Formats: sequence, C-alpha cells, structure tokens
Amino acid sequence: MNNQYTKAAIRAAFLSQLNSKPFDKISVVDIAKMAGVSRNTFYYWYDDIYALMDDLFFTEAEKIRQDSASFDSWADGFRHAVGFASENRKAIYHLYKSISRNKLESFLYEVTFNDVSKAVATMGKETGALPEDVHDLAAFYSAALIGLVIRWLDGGMKEDSDAYLKNIEELLGDNIVSALNRSARKKH
Repeated sequence: MNNQYTKAAIRAAFLSQLNSKPFDKISVVDIAKMAGVSRNTFYYWYDDIYALMDDLFFTEAEKIRQDSASFDSWADGFRHAVGFASENRKAIYHLYKSISRNKLESFLYEVTFNDVSKAVATMGKETGALPEDVHDLAAFYSAALIGLVIRWLDGGMKEDSDAYLKNIEELLGDNIVSALNRSARKKH
C-alpha cells in the first residue's frame, strides 16, 4: 500500500467505526482490522487514536477549504462548512459525547470561520467596509453558528438542520450587509 492510500484507509476505518459506536469503544485493533493493515502499520502512522482524530479533522478541514468557492451568503458558507458533520451525524455525535468535544468544536469553528469569512469578505468588498470589521463580523457569526450547532448536538441532533438554518437565515435577513454598510460609513 502506498502512504496516502494507507492513511486514507485508516481514516476511513476510523470514521466508519465512529459512525457505529462511541469513541471510547473504538480500539486500534478494530481500526487496523477494518483498514486491512496491521497494528504496527497503524502505529507507524499514528501515535494513538487521538493523533488519528487530529489527522481526520485536519484532512477534512483541508478538503472543505479546497472545495470552497465564493458563496453568495454566509448561510451557503455555513452549509458547506457543516456538510461533513451532516454526512457523519453519528460520528460527530459520538465525538461530541466523548472527551474530544473541544477538538470537535475547534474543527467546526475553523471550517465555519473559513467559509463564513469568505462570504462576509465578498460582501465587505461590495460595501467598502473596514477589513477589521469584516473580520469581526465573520468571527461573530461563526461563533454564533457554532453555538447553534452545539445546541443541536446537545439536543441529540433531532431537528432538521437545513430547516433550522433556513429559518435563522430568514430572521437575520440583511443584518450582515447593514453592519458592513455602517462600517463603510465609519471611513468617511
């Protein structure tokens, strides 16, 4: 097996395990067996399951960044950012309920901020907003959105996330553009 294929197989096996059982019930032996590699091969690439989890988050964040295009709205950026979470609901829930909650929250914030900031930056250019205000608005909305995701996770992920986000998007309306317009007026 080549290096990238081996690591991808290990990550896929880990994600599959996470989708079927809690984080603390997963063993290196389970992952190695499912990936078709030996325990030694697993340990060649990763110090432990936590290092594998970090690599999974890093790899997924990179994919999301590369797939990112310009978004017409912050909601489109957010939908893109949480696509991995939506596709792997059980895995995310298992990680959230484990001791790895902080790592999950950091991952979600990083990818959300990346995509939301692109959308806000595009709107900021159109309005002539100050760069620091664009950054602050992106950080604010990213943190607020992740807060909503955490609330969704706490509730067992029962609500339809798309319907909920659509409602939030309608409620917020053009608040970001209004804030960016106020920022642009500060220049004058």
